[in-house]
Amino acid sequence: MNRIILTLTCCTIVLIPILHAQSYAGDAATIEPTMIVDKPTAGILKRGTYAARANFFEQGGVLAGLSVGVFDNFSFGISYGGADIIGSNKIQMNPLPGVNVKLRIIDEGTTMPALALGFDSQGKELYVDSTSRYTIKSPGFFLAGSKNYSFLGNLSIHGGMNLSLERGDGDKDLNFYVGLEKSIGNNISVFAEYDFANNDNNSRALGKGKGYLNFAFRWSLGKGLIVGFDLKNVIKNQDNVIIGNRALQMDFVGSF
Repeated sequence: MNRIILTLTCCTIVLIPILHAQSYAGDAATIEPTMIVDKPTAGILKRGTYAARANFFEQGGVLAGLSVGVFDNFSFGISYGGADIIGSNKIQMNPLPGVNVKLRIIDEGTTMPALALGFDSQGKELYVDSTSRYTIKSPGFFLAGSKNYSFLGNLSIHGGMNLSLERGDGDKDLNFYVGLEKSIGNNISVFAEYDFANNDNNSRALGKGKGYLNFAFRWSLGKGLIVGFDLKNVIKNQDNVIIGNRALQMDFVGSF
């Protein structure tokens, strides 16, 4: 059943018609980024806009997802994946699909950032059965803020707080994060994110109290296709990290 769910999700991503191509990377972006790296922004998909994503991570892992703008200020999405999907080992699927909903409560103004409330149950990287959590915990309930500035192109500053429901390690703290995006020309954006990981630093947690510093690169190739590379946990907040967790990202973004 788990493999059927993943197959259907991937087929949906492949078969979605790109009727009107969109992009969130570079100065020519037509929509807002909805994520920094692992944490949400206040950006939201407008009504009739969709984002189909595939993330390829360590141990042959694949995470596929689809989000749709239901109304101008409300979006909904699902995701599913697992480890060893690429390779010869036995496939280890995530226990449940992830769901995400986001409601923009305040639009960005001259001085006021955009604010959004939401819920996202999808963690990142491998699922750890012993503590019933992902390597990077899901955001859970969150409040995110974003503000855009004109500085040699586009500069966006993001921040938020989140309360994850992944508490099998006993760490139930409220968490905080900050990030930024900088455009480079019309088609490229770079992202930086610092997750304080207040909810991942007790004696049973995977984190070591340093927080997670993540970077991402996104390049719009046109016709709705965006490819990217993530370099995460570069300050080694977990064991067995030499350079950082490396992941590839592919997005199709468009509107019906």
